[in-house]
Amino acid sequence: GPNYRSSVLHVSIKNNKTFFTVVDDFYEEYYGKQLILADRDLVEQGADEILKDADVTDVAFLVVGDPFGATTHSDLVLRAVNAGIPYKVIHNASIMNAVGCCGLQLYNFGETVSVVFWTETWRPESFYDKICKNRAAGLHTLCLLDIKVKEQSIENMMRGKKIYEPPRFMTVSQAADQLIQIIQRRREEGGELGVTEDTVCVGLARLGADDQVIRTGMLHQLVSCDLGGPLHSLVVTARLHPLEVDMLRVNAEPDALQHLQMIDSSTYTS
Repeated sequence: GPNYRSSVLHVSIKNNKTFFTVVDDFYEEYYGKQLILADRDLVEQGADEILKDADVTDVAFLVVGDPFGATTHSDLVLRAVNAGIPYKVIHNASIMNAVGCCGLQLYNFGETVSVVFWTETWRPESFYDKICKNRAAGLHTLCLLDIKVKEQSIENMMRGKKIYEPPRFMTVSQAADQLIQIIQRRREEGGELGVTEDTVCVGLARLGADDQVIRTGMLHQLVSCDLGGPLHSLVVTARLHPLEVDMLRVNAEPDALQHLQMIDSSTYTS
């Protein structure tokens, strides 16, 4: 099924070997190749190894999600082009188009944003401003939620120890909570709010899997929603066509759509 961050899972088949983030007997049998882990370090820093001998033998690089969902993969293509290595792209589904299953029309989306995990000393808010900019134009916003895989603590990084932190995947609840903290702070400062606690949003989890979850609710309702395991995404809605409203109602929390305002006979907003 589609993934939220195509850089999370890579497969590269080279000289009858495969680079993969999940070494599993099922995949080895499916591809008929030995699976070798291709983590971020290998893809970003070991691209030359992946492309080695690619001018004389077939090399395959498989990605969950769209192959160009990560700039790293564009870099890999450019390296191949500069080395005179021909390439072919086979496209795949990703969250960028699978998000349409929630009922919002794809051509009504604006700029996609990334919501990052805050730390005690780093609390960026640029994603909120981009959401507000989209809403001002009447466009929905797909928010890709942070993924921390093979991350090192600052202490281990400084000591040069290859010890990695446990993987973390941001949930819809965590993303909604961070957005509400921004809203509350800006309200206290007297700023104009482009998004509020009552803005209708959609939480998405594991799209494409048998246990996918879609939940529509006001932003404050999604803070307390448990959508299960990763991967999660969040959509902040803007102007809504009546058909979009009907589709959102299928997976809506109680009273989530009761306060929608009608702009004209064919447009709603929250």
